[in-house]
Amino acid sequence: MTDVIEATQTGPDPRDRGGPAQPMLIVENIKKYFPIRAGLLNKKVAEVKAVDDISFYVLKGETLGIVGESGCGKSTLARLLMYLIDKDEGHLVLDGEAVGEKTGTSLDGLRRSLQMVFQDSYSSLNPRLPIESSIAYGPKVQGASTKAAKEQARALLEKVGLKAERFGQRYPHELSGGQKQRVNIARALALDPRLLILDEAVSALDKSVEAQVLNLLGDLKEQLNLTYIFISHDLHVVKYISDRVLVMYLGQVVEIGPVDKIYEDPKHPYTQALLACRLSMDPDERVEAAPLAGDPPNPVNPPSGCRFHTRCPHVEDVCMSKMPSLGDSLRADPGEHLAACHMVHAGSGHSKAPNPDTRQLPLWQGEMR
Repeated sequence: MTDVIEATQTGPDPRDRGGPAQPMLIVENIKKYFPIRAGLLNKKVAEVKAVDDISFYVLKGETLGIVGESGCGKSTLARLLMYLIDKDEGHLVLDGEAVGEKTGTSLDGLRRSLQMVFQDSYSSLNPRLPIESSIAYGPKVQGASTKAAKEQARALLEKVGLKAERFGQRYPHELSGGQKQRVNIARALALDPRLLILDEAVSALDKSVEAQVLNLLGDLKEQLNLTYIFISHDLHVVKYISDRVLVMYLGQVVEIGPVDKIYEDPKHPYTQALLACRLSMDPDERVEAAPLAGDPPNPVNPPSGCRFHTRCPHVEDVCMSKMPSLGDSLRADPGEHLAACHMVHAGSGHSKAPNPDTRQLPLWQGEMR
């Protein structure tokens, strides 16, 4: 058992190569288009633009929440980060080293440092293996002895709140949904990763079990010095667990920033509509009309300009003709709030955009004017 698993981190992480200021993960211009083939010769006739030129970074020790409607590319992005599917373009940098490069991090090294917890807790586990053996499988593949791997599996079961002597020899069908998801978290931790991707990890659980798993994730993050990418459609959960939030629409990032800024002052109309769809316990806040109408456009042939313009209540000619810029998301400060909307950028041509001549200026510049 490694020291990282046995005890809470109290000092610098010995696995830290680039220092605390170095982002844990940098994703640069990543793309994934799925070909559509037809005809006798099986020729490519079109492409599904699932992930289209996405860039962002994840800091060490933070939780980055990723939200968006079903089909926006969240799960495809997660699988690209894990190299479960091949990307078409782009680069990944893990703790300062390029992934897959000759002098960088190998895929084996990536999967030691980066693990994933999937949405379907049952199909993620082998129904023919006791859960202790499922958790021990990864360390055994990486060279651990059978005895050491089983000891580690038992310790991890205790870590996620399951008694090893009671649950270790049970099969997946003998566990509840929350217990299976705890097993999946333990299995992901078996290789001592530094970054966990949680793809709808609590969406299939009832609310009381969901709260328990979320609290467990918070405790493990502190104890094991983990970094999370948390993918969910539940905006309440994302607000609870995240430090920053990334909003996706039709394969692109439309807004990114600190969780408080996103939830209190969303800039993009799509983010505003998503937040307006949240359910409330207050009957006075019931929603009379749908904040966001219509289905997302076809990702095979996305709209020109801003991809949200077909559903946006503020659409103007510039929205249909010119794609708005998100900004330099790789060089932006973690506290910056970026949005890919013409209404946000001064001088964009949208009637609601701030006027560049009336933006707030430093005092000395205002005096000169």
